[in-house]
Formats: sequence, C-alpha cells, structure tokens
Amino acid sequence: MSCFNVRVYGILFNEQKQVLVSDEYIRGGYYTKFPGGGLEFGEGTLDCIVREWQEELTQEVEVVEHIYTTDFFQISAFDNTSQIISIYYLVRPVSPFTAPILNQPFDFEIPEGITEVEGVRWIDWEQFSADSVTLPIDKVVATLLKSKY
Repeated sequence: MSCFNVRVYGILFNEQKQVLVSDEYIRGGYYTKFPGGGLEFGEGTLDCIVREWQEELTQEVEVVEHIYTTDFFQISAFDNTSQIISIYYLVRPVSPFTAPILNQPFDFEIPEGITEVEGVRWIDWEQFSADSVTLPIDKVVATLLKSKY
C-alpha cells in the first residue's frame, strides 16, 4: 500500500534579509526546518500554509509565489513507510509579526513527557545555506533560495 505525506512550508524573508526557520524537538530528535506542516484531507495547499502559520506562529500570511515541489523520492524521516511530498511557497506577513524569536538554535525548555517543542529564529542571509536546515528536501530548497534570491 502506498502512503503519501504532503507537507506545505512557507519561506519568509524580513527587511534585514534574514530567513525564518523553525527549530523543533520531535520524538527525541532536533530538526531545523522551514515553518509549515501537514496537509489535511479536504484542504488545498494554499489554505494549509495559511492555517499552519496561524497555528504555529499566530501569523497571518499570504502566498507570494510557489518556490518548489519535491521532484525526487524521499522516505519519511519519522515513520520510514511514507513518501514525503513537500511544497514550498514564498509568503509575506499580512499581520504584525509577533511570534517569540529564539536567540540561538533550540533555545527552549523541553518539559518532562513532552514529545514536540518548537520555536522560530531568523538566520542572516550570509550565514544561511543548506547546512542551516536538517531535512533533505529543505536542503534542496535552501540551495535553490541561495541561487534565486
């Protein structure tokens, strides 16, 4: 049986030409990725990115343009049984940016018994690269961003 996991992510640059990343503790592992998450049944990808940013960052965004959709096979890092398809959009805020910002990678507490914690931080464009993110598809997108913007 084939199982696909569709993920939708937003890329946000600020006025200082920094890119927003999400540091996440998930099931015992540490990951730096772009903000976003899973497409829900009955939802379009544009609705998904708006919902995910509202849920994770209390941030209203609008999509500016499509950046990338996975064009190679990628097995899930979390279940090893589903194929990941990731869609990335350039987004811009349509409400004031008020999410708490981490000063350093993974600068958060992990309460006892909690399996997922996340926080966001800005990375200066000069320091941003494929090495800034953890997941294989995000690395492809980071390289693409560096060549495109």
